[in-house]
Amino acid sequence: MSMIRDLRAAVRPSPRKDGGTYDTTRAAGTNSAVVDCAIYRDGARVAFPAPLTPHEAMLQVRRDGGFAWIGLHEPTEDEFAVIAREFGLHPLAVEDAVHAHQRPKLERYDETLFTVFKTIHYVEHDELTATSEIVETGEVMCFTGRDFFITVRHGGQGSLRALRHRLQDDPELLAKGPSAVLHAIADHVVDGYIAVADAVQDDIDEVETAVFSPGRKGGTSRGVDSARIYQLKREVLEFKRAVSPLLRPMQLLSERPMRLVDPDIQKYFRDVADHLARVQEQVVGFDELLNSILQANLAQASVAQNEDMRKITSWAAIIAVPTMMCGVYGMNFDYMPELRWKFGYPLVLSVTVGICFAIHRTLKRNGWL
Repeated sequence: MSMIRDLRAAVRPSPRKDGGTYDTTRAAGTNSAVVDCAIYRDGARVAFPAPLTPHEAMLQVRRDGGFAWIGLHEPTEDEFAVIAREFGLHPLAVEDAVHAHQRPKLERYDETLFTVFKTIHYVEHDELTATSEIVETGEVMCFTGRDFFITVRHGGQGSLRALRHRLQDDPELLAKGPSAVLHAIADHVVDGYIAVADAVQDDIDEVETAVFSPGRKGGTSRGVDSARIYQLKREVLEFKRAVSPLLRPMQLLSERPMRLVDPDIQKYFRDVADHLARVQEQVVGFDELLNSILQANLAQASVAQNEDMRKITSWAAIIAVPTMMCGVYGMNFDYMPELRWKFGYPLVLSVTVGICFAIHRTLKRNGWL
């Protein structure tokens, strides 16, 4: 009973005019992971005088019908163990939900579907650098049962508050049961992927323009740091790890009949799978494009280094002439040609300058200088 009282005190949703409540973030000074606990019947949120505990919600739906939607944020093992026992969740799924860092997947445990989504948030930045964080990931784990839906969120992004509000404003869809909530979350996550893909495309276009800018002298890209491209490639790889594994689960939800998924809702999963497939193609294209940009940047850097070496070699050849002349006439022999001649010194200087000028003109004509 004390544990139930603790959970009751932890649930502090914001009030609504109709007597119901909306989910909020964890209250300050509250250690519980329960963000919101509500019962939905015939597409509407059931109003109660006081916030419900997960245990009370379970008793209500199994006595009067409807389904319970419980939202949690980064629960501890002890916190989630109470809810897992109440709703009969499989230990393997519970372990995955608590410890997070899972690949997107869809698994069935007895009468429960366990779904893992990776949420992606684009990190705004003024300039792309070698240390810029471009995408930030989080996780949403969903337990879909006959009369309950449990969400477990990890990370600071991916709040489901606005999504819950939207669903509560569409009672016809919400009346389809927990599978309607699962579809809404899947659609919400994939829509986030589309927005992030558009933003990442702008970053790639910026790097591509910098690498292939025709205004750079000699077609080189001295101003583009390869580390920027590597960083962007790593962030795209993180994006790809969130998108690619999710495609198969969405196809299964859209194609394979499941008792826990309403047939009318299953049709909507096809649209989600289609959007996800397009995002996956876009992300794969990002990866290939970045490979090409990186190779081009390295090739241009190599060309720039070769040009530098040619210039250094050219100047070394020019400087070798006065070095040789000074070396010959600096050997202090008594008998050397024109050593005691009145015009010997200006003649040597003139010959040295003439040879250097001729070499410079030749190298300049050949494009070495």
